Amino acid sequence: MILRVLATLLAHYRRHPGQLAMLLLGLWVASALWSSVQAVNATAKDSYARANALFSANLDELSRRDGQPLTREDYLRLRREGFPVSPMLEGTLEIDGERLTIVGIEPLTLPSSNTLGASGAALTAFITPPWQTRLAPDTLDLLGLSRQQAPGMTPAVDSAGDRAGDRAGDSIEDSGQRLPPLALRTDLPPNTLVMEIAAAALLLDRDNTLSQLVTAPGALSTAPEGYRLTRAATLASPEQLTESFHLNLTALALLSLVVGLFIVQAALGLAMEQRLTTLRTLRALGVPAATLVMAILLELLVFGVLGAALGLASGIWLAGQLLPDVATTLSSLYQADVNRSLVLPWHYWVGSLAITFGGLLLAGSGVLWRAARLNVLALGQSQAWRLAYQRQLKRMTLGAAAVAVLALGLVLWLSLLPPGQGVQISFGFVAALLLSSALCLPPLINGVLHLLQRWLRRHPLAHWAVADIQLQLPRLSLAMMALLIALATNLGVSSMVGGFRLTFLDWLDQRLAAPLYVNASPSTLAPMLDWLDARPDVAETLPTARGSVDLLAMDDAQEQGTRKRIALFGITPAPTITDRWPLLDTTEGRPTAWAALSANSVFINEQMAVAQQLVPGDAVTLDTPQGARPFEIAAVYPDYGNPRQQILVPTEVLIQRFGGEVASIGLVVNDRADRQALRQAMTDRFDVSTEAMVDQQEIKRLATQIFERTFTITRALNGLTLGVAALALLATLLAQARERRRQLASLWALGVPRKTLTFLPLFQLGGLALFTGVVAIPLGIAITWTLVAIINVAAFGWRLPLYLFPWDILITLITALGVALAAAALPSIQLWRTSPQAMLNQGAT
Repeated sequence: MILRVLATLLAHYRRHPGQLAMLLLGLWVASALWSSVQAVNATAKDSYARANALFSANLDELSRRDGQPLTREDYLRLRREGFPVSPMLEGTLEIDGERLTIVGIEPLTLPSSNTLGASGAALTAFITPPWQTRLAPDTLDLLGLSRQQAPGMTPAVDSAGDRAGDRAGDSIEDSGQRLPPLALRTDLPPNTLVMEIAAAALLLDRDNTLSQLVTAPGALSTAPEGYRLTRAATLASPEQLTESFHLNLTALALLSLVVGLFIVQAALGLAMEQRLTTLRTLRALGVPAATLVMAILLELLVFGVLGAALGLASGIWLAGQLLPDVATTLSSLYQADVNRSLVLPWHYWVGSLAITFGGLLLAGSGVLWRAARLNVLALGQSQAWRLAYQRQLKRMTLGAAAVAVLALGLVLWLSLLPPGQGVQISFGFVAALLLSSALCLPPLINGVLHLLQRWLRRHPLAHWAVADIQLQLPRLSLAMMALLIALATNLGVSSMVGGFRLTFLDWLDQRLAAPLYVNASPSTLAPMLDWLDARPDVAETLPTARGSVDLLAMDDAQEQGTRKRIALFGITPAPTITDRWPLLDTTEGRPTAWAALSANSVFINEQMAVAQQLVPGDAVTLDTPQGARPFEIAAVYPDYGNPRQQILVPTEVLIQRFGGEVASIGLVVNDRADRQALRQAMTDRFDVSTEAMVDQQEIKRLATQIFERTFTITRALNGLTLGVAALALLATLLAQARERRRQLASLWALGVPRKTLTFLPLFQLGGLALFTGVVAIPLGIAITWTLVAIINVAAFGWRLPLYLFPWDILITLITALGVALAAAALPSIQLWRTSPQAMLNQGAT
């Protein structure tokens, strides 16, 4: 029986194929947007997991307290003294503009828990000449090799990045160095080559220096004398640094899923209302209510399978288009290598199907509930659900009030949390704010329409138009709610991105004070600095330095056993820098703060101020090479885009007191100086490449390019979400177009011109959408404030200023009107093409 009932229900869509198309389109779009973002996230997290399993975040590290690089003698001395350390050597190799990381290890001394500590024949081949190069299969594309031919190949890589391959043992003359024979390992991160440390030293031309000395977590209770121990727990993994980035993507995808499900619910509700006569007949023939509900449920599952299949296929394609930009962003901002081809685990497929079916059942739950509760006589009344809409409006108002109370509770909860925490709670507040506003919209529209009816009582056609749109409100409410959410989110994210762009560019102008910057190794920059100071064509040198230090305590409250590694950054406090360097907070103004920095104070970035709850005037205790020393905080400065906490000191102090190294040199040259001659002189004397000398404008261009690519996916998802909202509106209008023509036929018979009847729906829906756009403006501003003042602080540790763009607000209103007119255009064209006779026939009872 149930199959016959199902066939009877599905027959409705033969007569109304547009409803079926919109139902499947809603599922398709919602599933596609969700699955695409989840595919991107799954691929990125797979890369993070493989990177973490390699070395970084699960091993303790040793470094020298004097700031000098580690050498092979350091390793040998510590091993002779009984310390269980293992050497590592890291470097990079450029191939066709892509960066490959070279990692050299000594597997015999690696901690036993490390995945590369193999044994047997594999270990022998790895540690004995010609050694092995272990790499992930997804790295082979950069080497121009396939998975079948890769094992045993020895690609040649020269300084220009050219490559060729041959079998191990073959002798081919070429100008480049050869990698050891390749061996594939699926558990390695992308763009990473792992080899024995001796082979890596030959390839990188690093005969004696080491990058790190690592040991198993907890293997050393204290650091050896002269060395600094950094615990594994204090090392930030790529997954930790990028968690908020992926959370933002997930939130946008979930929003798109919700908006897409509005299409589904609108199509299901209308289809159910139009099948009331069929349902009454089935019940009268003896079909139990439970069987009827089960048949509707099977119908939903059939649609869910089709929608999920289409959505997964489209989502994977969309993810493939978005992944390169996401990978570039994560590599540029967080130095996290992400595979550029999709890696989809089994739980991705299960999760995508589950979220699609779950959303479909949620969208259809109201239909199932009402169909199960309505009796046979009620099913026979075509206006039964419409008459119940006033009660539904009251329930919406109560629901909106309840969700608003929940949002207020989340705000109070956030106020009790330490700064920099509560990202999930912040997104929960945004979701509650959107849901409360969406639930308030239909009662608000209904109230405004009631007022308009009273005001237009002496204008019959206008009065009828308002009453008609109020009659359509039960069907249009879901589409208007979807449009409200899409418009508000679009306005909020656009304002946030626009504000970030203005702030970021202004910050770059302030931070990049010198016209020319030189980046090279510290051993090259140190003598170059003395040489530049003696040149008459150089007006000023502005060296920067980098280092790190252990934070022992704050506010002189020494906490035993607590130690956190903090990055150090050194600048030259010359007027060229101090006049432009931005400061967020000081104790007694900018001049006093800079004077204090030149004495014995420090600046901290906003990320550290938020994470450690520090303000100017507080003190921090740092573990310097001379011992633990307290330093007063003189100011807090903005450090946009930096995911790490940082302390700022003068360059000279960082080098002398903290053992730091020169990182770059900013040059201010005389107006009459020949910059090209200066570049050539530095190249000839210090053998630095032209790429090491970067113009200020080039740095700004590259930084802006990275910024633009960072928000590419955000803009794409915003546009797609708005498109989904337009589809929801179009689906509703197309589904009720036939019934609308029946209602308009009576007006035509009363003498209203067909041209007026054609344009009337445009004015009706345009006014309704414009009102929705007006409501979306304060909601979008509230979302913007939440993004910049709450979510950004919790996710990244720094706050953006709130910018409001009048042009974006105007665009929001124009978009609302445009979406409505575009959705109403097709039904209006159909009405214009319908002959008067056909309109009267459709209007006949």
